Amino acid sequence: MTQPTWQAAPLTWGHGPRVFEAFLEPTCPYSVKAFNKLDDLLAEAGEDRITIQIRLQSQPWHMYSGVIVRCIIAASTLPGGKESAKKVLAEVGAHREEFEFAHHAAGPNMDATPNDIITKIETYTGLNLKEAFAIPTLDREIKWHCKYARQNGIHVSPTFMIDGLVHADISSGDTVADWAKRLLQS
Repeated sequence: MTQPTWQAAPLTWGHGPRVFEAFLEPTCPYSVKAFNKLDDLLAEAGEDRITIQIRLQSQPWHMYSGVIVRCIIAASTLPGGKESAKKVLAEVGAHREEFEFAHHAAGPNMDATPNDIITKIETYTGLNLKEAFAIPTLDREIKWHCKYARQNGIHVSPTFMIDGLVHADISSGDTVADWAKRLLQS
């Protein structure tokens, strides 16, 4: 069996013993709010004390969710690896309404194609995603994210786990200090 010539970089930052997993959908406003706190959380809690892992949680009511998730995974295969993927997440979040539908079913994106969405992401990030997006076996990594979420009973975003346990009481509306306190409790 031939091994693939690509590898998706894990979306992991920090190297501490406490693991904070954030299940995010790239165009969900609450996921964007949570994503924008992750760097501050890592700085406050300390890279040597926590590990942050982003898990992608595609949701069908966000109409281009699958295309955008594939762009993020595709970006993680590029030379910048996880930082390229993070750049896609950041730019999609910063321009969220340009990638979403009004009321999940209307607006300008009704006429957008997947190629239009990819081109828009390439424009914002400066990354060339089309070739990586077209990797035939890239769906292997996307399916892993879906399967992992389902195995843990996660169906919506954002959802958070600490050390492998879902914490339904953690919210994107919590402060970074609240998250850090929860993570660093013994």
